[in-house]
Parts: sequence; C-alpha cells; structure tokens
Amino acid sequence: MELTVNLKENSYSIYIENGILPYAGNYITQIFSGKRIFIISDDNVFPLYGKTLLSALSEWECHSFVLPHGESTKSFESLPKIYQAMLHAEISRSDLIIALGGGVIGDLTGFAASTYLRGVKFVQIPTSLLAQVDSSVGGKVAVDLLQGKNLIGAFYHPKLVLIDPDTLTTLPVRFVNDGMGEVIKYGCIKDASLFEILKDKNSFSNLKDMLPEIIFRCVNIKRMIVEKDPFDTGERMLLNFGHTLAHTIEQYYHYERESHGEAVAIGMYQISRLSEQQGLTPVGTAEKIRKVLIAYHLPYECGLPIEHLLHAIQLDKKNLNNHLNLILLHAIGDSYISPASTEFFRDAGNI
Repeated sequence: MELTVNLKENSYSIYIENGILPYAGNYITQIFSGKRIFIISDDNVFPLYGKTLLSALSEWECHSFVLPHGESTKSFESLPKIYQAMLHAEISRSDLIIALGGGVIGDLTGFAASTYLRGVKFVQIPTSLLAQVDSSVGGKVAVDLLQGKNLIGAFYHPKLVLIDPDTLTTLPVRFVNDGMGEVIKYGCIKDASLFEILKDKNSFSNLKDMLPEIIFRCVNIKRMIVEKDPFDTGERMLLNFGHTLAHTIEQYYHYERESHGEAVAIGMYQISRLSEQQGLTPVGTAEKIRKVLIAYHLPYECGLPIEHLLHAIQLDKKNLNNHLNLILLHAIGDSYISPASTEFFRDAGNI
C-alpha cells in the first residue's frame, strides 16, 4: 500500500507492506543518489533489524550509530554524540540519514537531520506500532526538556517512510498496547468505523491479520490533516486528542511510569469525562472509550490529583495566548477544537 503526503516541494511517499524491510534499497534509490548513509537506531532495535537493513543497503557506504533505548535518550545530551558520529563518518549535505526504531529514535533522528549542516535528507523506518501509525508521519521532530516533552523541535519532513508491520512481531506486549493508544485516538477523532472494528475485535491478537489496513487508515487520516495544516495551527490540533493531559502525566513521572500511548489513553478518557460533565460531549462517550481501552489493556486513570498537573498544563505547547486548545468529541469519530483555560480542569479531582 502506498500513500503520498502532498506538501509541494516537501512531498513524500509512505509504503506499508509486510516484509518490505529487506527491500528498503529499492525504495531508497527513488529518493537518493548520494554515496553515504548514516543509520541511527537503539540497542533494542538494531540487534533485531540492523543486519537486514544493512544488507538491503549494500550498494552504499553505510555507517550506524546505536543509542540506548527509552525516552531519556530523546534529549539534548544525545545530540552532540550524534553530530560527532556523523562528522567522523564524513556525512555531508548530499548524504542520507535513516531513523530505524520507534518514536524516540524517529523524533531524535529527525531533529538531528534538520540541524546538522542546516539540514540533511532523512528517511523514517518505524519499527513500533506507535511510530508506524503516528509519529513517523507529519514532519514533527523534537527533543525533550526537563520541563516538558517535545518543547524543542522543528517541522522537518522525511523524504520517505517505509512501514513494515512484520517488525511488530518482536515488539514487547506493553508497546503493542502503547501503539494501540494512538490507534484508538484515530478512531475517536476521525473514523467511527475504525473505532467499531477495534470494539468488535476486542484484542490485538484478533487484529493481526488487519494490521496493514489498520496502519493505512491511521496514516491516511494523519496525511489528510497534515496536508491541510502542515504547521499545527488549525485542524492538525485534532491529532492532540488526549495529549494535553498525556504529556503532563509523562513528565510528572519523569517518563518512567506511563508510556506515551498509556498516557494518551488516560488523557482521552479523562478529557471526555470532564467534557461530558460540562455538557461539551454527549453523555456515555467516555464510557465507550473506557471499554475499548480496557479491551486493549490500556489504563484510563492514574490516580493523580489534578493540582499536581496544572503547572505543566500551563506550559503545554497547545497553550496559545493563555488559552488552551482542547480537543473534544461531538461523538466518536467527530472531534473539534475547544478554546479553554485551566479552569476546565478545576473540578477534575483525581485523574
């Protein structure tokens, strides 16, 4: 399956196919005619898929740089090490950088590519469900600060995205569930029939035969939204459903407790619960979300008093001119942007 993100000179193709990784070179030749390729990965993914990728790229001079896995790698401290390794490999602006890994590696590699020598072409090869359905597409690249997630970043689009659902067979169960948090999000914001499929299948194992289609549907929603709003000032904010709370929960626990998808799951349910109480979402919507979250082994609460999160919410990137832009639901599959303030959370109690 192929999709094209149409962004004029920044357009790129996305290929989704089981077993595509060993043939990566066939696709790279379509967008790259240089000499050197620099692969950035982590110590979980590279031992599993590095050899396959290197074999597929045998006609180029390849270098690889392997980082520790985990959210803490997506920091400024990692950047000098990456830049030094690229300089040592003599990577120039006519060369190519490849991100092989999940969302952390994709975001970090993209940011490094956008800043090294003022910009080098890069390719996303996402190996986690969350990265395949969400973070590898759309051109958002970033690193975290202690004060919050993705606070330093840029819009820098890949030249190509290669998605091989077969890489998910080695993904730990928790990170399959993590990715399902974002899949459920897409059903909530734009695709009621996808939400119904998830409800009916009731488990990831029952979805396995449909994975390329599920990934395609999520990526296609993101493609359409990104084409309309490439710089996240309007409709693209819909992709942040659940994220205002999610990022603050992740930060509160120093990215050591809830994963991103787990935090998004909590955020989607809790935002819907609160918006129901305020008459902004139909009663019963939050309960529909809660049942699907439970089916895919995702949490819907974390037990924190809202007061512990309010300061971080005020620092959120979606807080513009002292107004939050919350993403709420008219119904499952029908989302909207609701200007608000932190008063929205005043009577939230425990999240």
